[in-house]
Amino acid sequence: MKVLRANAVGYLLAGLLALALPWLGLYPVFLMKLLCFAMFACAYNLLLGYGRMLSFGHAAFFGFAAYVSCWLITAHGAGPAAALLSGVAVAAVLGAVIGGLAIRRRGIYFAMITLALGQLVYFVCLEAPFTGGENGLQGVPRGTLLGLLPLRSDKVMYYLVLAVFGAVFLFIRRVVHSPFGHVLRAIHENEARVISLGYDINRYKLLAFVLSAALTGLAGSLNALVLGFATLSDVQQSTSGEVILMTLLGGTGTFFGPVVGAAIVITLQEYLSDLVGGWVSAIIGVIFVACVLSFRRGIVGELEALRLRRTEPPARPAAPA
Repeated sequence: MKVLRANAVGYLLAGLLALALPWLGLYPVFLMKLLCFAMFACAYNLLLGYGRMLSFGHAAFFGFAAYVSCWLITAHGAGPAAALLSGVAVAAVLGAVIGGLAIRRRGIYFAMITLALGQLVYFVCLEAPFTGGENGLQGVPRGTLLGLLPLRSDKVMYYLVLAVFGAVFLFIRRVVHSPFGHVLRAIHENEARVISLGYDINRYKLLAFVLSAALTGLAGSLNALVLGFATLSDVQQSTSGEVILMTLLGGTGTFFGPVVGAAIVITLQEYLSDLVGGWVSAIIGVIFVACVLSFRRGIVGELEALRLRRTEPPARPAAPA
């Protein structure tokens, strides 16, 4: 009961802080980018942290959904809601195709299949006529949400992104605590035992993959709408590497871990790039290595383990024979 109360208080304080951030002098576009990548990392954590599936090609869903949303807005005059939903739908379909091929293998073979197919999506985005090639799609207007809410203001757009992030965060939490989530975590812990109980693990893995891809597509579409463009960097393999870094840095299998990891990486990229230029990647790499050596569960994972050690009652000594 105390743990639930503490979690509720933590969520409340985090929500109040998020609502106040634009009024504390922080740049709203930076905050929106952080939230989009935090959403991306949370979606990826659903796959890696709870399904034990290491995907090296998740940027394919992030970037391709961004391209689709921007193309619908610029070429067909679609509204932001229709563009976002289309990005989610396309990412889910793409996830079903890539996931359907990848889940037939495990471990490094799974990772290599996702990497290869992710690179295939990258070359499609490079050569397809609707993506703008190396120039990407620029000057994408935010428009008006459902004809009622103009999104030109950065603060209005920030609160929309914050609301979407909150909904995605709560949705992932509900999925993890659902019967489906329990089976997924059981597959993570002992796949052979789950098979022996009669579960079709490939069906659960595919559903987790599609859910993760769809939520990643939502993050990519929202990020493109915020920035007003979609480029090849959104679909590059380096973006997949960044989200893996965020998830491992914050802590896989935790709810706040990917958010913390995304906040650290995006903040370092934003504020160190002007000071050290290209060295920012090396600095982030050093921080990652230091955290992996010091906090094997990630930052949030280690904090949660420490809290559990403090709250658990000490073991009673065995009674004498």
